[in-house]
Amino acid sequence: MSQRLFSKVLGYIGYAVQYGCVAHCTFEYVGEFVVCSGPSMEPTITNHDVVFSERLSRRLYRIEKGDIVIAKSPFDPNMNICKRVIGLEGDKVCTSGPLDTFKTHTFVPRGHVWLEGDNLKNSTDSRCYGPVPYGLIQGRVCLKLWPPHNAGVLHESPNTGRILRTE
Repeated sequence: MSQRLFSKVLGYIGYAVQYGCVAHCTFEYVGEFVVCSGPSMEPTITNHDVVFSERLSRRLYRIEKGDIVIAKSPFDPNMNICKRVIGLEGDKVCTSGPLDTFKTHTFVPRGHVWLEGDNLKNSTDSRCYGPVPYGLIQGRVCLKLWPPHNAGVLHESPNTGRILRTE
């Protein structure tokens, strides 16, 4: 009796380990669900929206201008940020200060991207911390899942037209 019980328990533990491995590989290499917070991506993504971030584009170097990405914060590695890619390596980006008081032209170095929030007046982004290393990008946001009345594929923002020159 106890041997049969022990065998069943081991069987359940085996299934749990297998499902755990499948879940880990799925979230690590395919994609994950992310709950966004903060006003920096409004009106595209608002506080408490749930999005799906796929990780294949990042691994295949398929991140493009206009994509919304999830990245590790350059200030705090325990925090993720959600921003739009404005410039890729080699681009010269025209950007304004937080209060639109001045314009600057910044060159995006090799291996980096320029990230900005859609809500330029309320976003801490590359205008504050400079170009972000490509290695900090975790994934590309492709779908908004919650709230249901706003669910669907995310489209490009008019803010992405600030590229001056691509080399």
